[in-house]
Amino acid sequence: MPFFRKNAFLIIFGACFFVFASNLFAQKPAEISYRDVTAKMKEIMQSHVSAKKMNEEIAKRSLDLFIDSLDPTKTYFLRDDVEKWIEPEDGLLHQIAKDFEKAKFSQFQAIFDQMKEAIIRRNILEQKIDNELLPQGVSAKEFKNMTWCKTNEDLVERLKRLRALQLDVASKMGKEAQDTALSRLKKRRLKVEEDYMNRDRVFNERMLCTLILKSISSSLDAHTTYFTPSEASQFLISVQQKLLGIGVQLRDDIDGFTIVKIVEGGPADKGKELKVKDKVIAINNEPVIGLDVGEVVELIRGQEGTQVVLRVIRELGDNSQKSQMLKDIPITRGEVVLQESRIESTIHPFADGVIAHIRLHAFYQDNDSSSSADLAKALAEIQKNHKISGIILDLRYNAGGMLSQAVSVAGLFLQKGVIVSIKDETGQIHPLRDLDTQMCWNGPLIVLINRASASAAEIVTGALQDYGRAIIVGDDHTYGKGTFQTFTLTSDSASGIDPRGEYKVTRGCYYTASGKSPQLVGVKSDVVVPSGLETLEVGEMFAKYPLENDAIESAFDDNLADVPLLQRDKLARLYLTDHQEIEKRYTSLLPILAGNSKWRQSDDKAYKQFLEAVKNDESELFDTERGENRADFQLYEALNVVKDLIILSQEEVRSAA
Repeated sequence: MPFFRKNAFLIIFGACFFVFASNLFAQKPAEISYRDVTAKMKEIMQSHVSAKKMNEEIAKRSLDLFIDSLDPTKTYFLRDDVEKWIEPEDGLLHQIAKDFEKAKFSQFQAIFDQMKEAIIRRNILEQKIDNELLPQGVSAKEFKNMTWCKTNEDLVERLKRLRALQLDVASKMGKEAQDTALSRLKKRRLKVEEDYMNRDRVFNERMLCTLILKSISSSLDAHTTYFTPSEASQFLISVQQKLLGIGVQLRDDIDGFTIVKIVEGGPADKGKELKVKDKVIAINNEPVIGLDVGEVVELIRGQEGTQVVLRVIRELGDNSQKSQMLKDIPITRGEVVLQESRIESTIHPFADGVIAHIRLHAFYQDNDSSSSADLAKALAEIQKNHKISGIILDLRYNAGGMLSQAVSVAGLFLQKGVIVSIKDETGQIHPLRDLDTQMCWNGPLIVLINRASASAAEIVTGALQDYGRAIIVGDDHTYGKGTFQTFTLTSDSASGIDPRGEYKVTRGCYYTASGKSPQLVGVKSDVVVPSGLETLEVGEMFAKYPLENDAIESAFDDNLADVPLLQRDKLARLYLTDHQEIEKRYTSLLPILAGNSKWRQSDDKAYKQFLEAVKNDESELFDTERGENRADFQLYEALNVVKDLIILSQEEVRSAA
């Protein structure tokens, strides 16, 4: 990677649960020209795992993404305006690919010009709506997966329904706040439109080039992304895992920002007043309707020790008798160490010992701690006072982290051997080995997963499954991200962000010891215990332009072929003794374990009611993430499975004796 800065981040995060400012025009465009677009894209392609040059397929994807970036809500363009580009002829795509080499982007410029005409039409239609009655009972769900309007009349109806939704939410904040929110919505729309219509040649070119570069880079695969300088700074926050705020994760629902997760140990969690599913409609009496997520996050953040007041709408009651409550919640800002750098341990008494439940939220490492060291320490602390009979390693909602830590964590439960192999952009395969014989635990082990367990979590899960060291319990499969990325910005260079922007690029794929990749398919559970996430579009298969799944030869019989000859013999003497073998002691019990679990699930009325409730209303899932007023059914069943495993293992030992 000769053109990468030293120590560029190696990223293997999966589902990203943190959102950054997505509206380009809430920030400055990057300082780039048309030549920079081509040069930067060639740099990205040089290091990309598969997309090495511009072609017709990338051109088609780029057009789709470019149009979506201009009009994400489909409230400007009509289908006829963009049909030439959303259903392009082969000749047009060939020309775009050819023009790219010459730093020419005439088709993107034409779409950009079409947007300016659409803005003029939108303003005429908005004036028409001012004098018309708005529809009632509009839901935010209507604005998901929309298609392009065919006529002006269709577009007017969509605009009316969008305004009705926004007005309904704004009306809950009082007349003055309602007027402020509506005024802000209009002002914001006009500001965005003003940026498009800007006559300054330099600003116009930079804005267009930024949009083109974002569209082409994101067309390579689901995880390659170009960042403007301000977006790169936001991305660093997620990597460093620290910020000043209140510790919440938000989802933009058009009619407000829903709290989807509360960071454990953060100010919001300590305050206990804010709840998952609360919808934020104002911050310090400032309405947030019409803002993007990045702007809302900036309003929430502030100096440590200062107070921020969130006005929320909270739904009460069940589906048949729902009501809403308006509530102002004051929270004192503080440093938030995101849950990705946390580990939790609890014990559950069983027979003459305990079952240790270790929940690992991410794979992290800094000067003070690491996931593997903290996990080993947690187990050692439990062993001081208790006899451990079995362990549940809980990787649910673990989105990944550092590749080296995935190897170290898996090594705590394995002897020497290949944990994972990575294949880079040149096709070279690099096995990553655990070279330490010492294990923290060699007894009954369950890995608890769900569909949000991704990347590094899938490496650990796959390695322990491949070697037969653990029984995998949870959703039918994990997230399905089998690729790794590098980021051009390092953790100590926040003040040195390139004014032309930074990028994250997919460099290669990874494979477990058996040679399988979790890409798209995930790691399969041995004992399936649904969480309800299967009702949502969670996973790599739902991402935009994911890479295909493939496989390599297994690495169980490791011949150290990648090690230079002069070092191979010396390493072999140290490494090939106490090598991890594929174990059968637990996997042979799978039919009984799976059968017992299936019977318990079928007999659990509360669990079946929960799964049915999630099918009818996906928001029911959010309560389970904090564990309020509802049992953690997956964990409860995982405890049952590990108890079965302990008992059956002991019986086998007695029979063998």
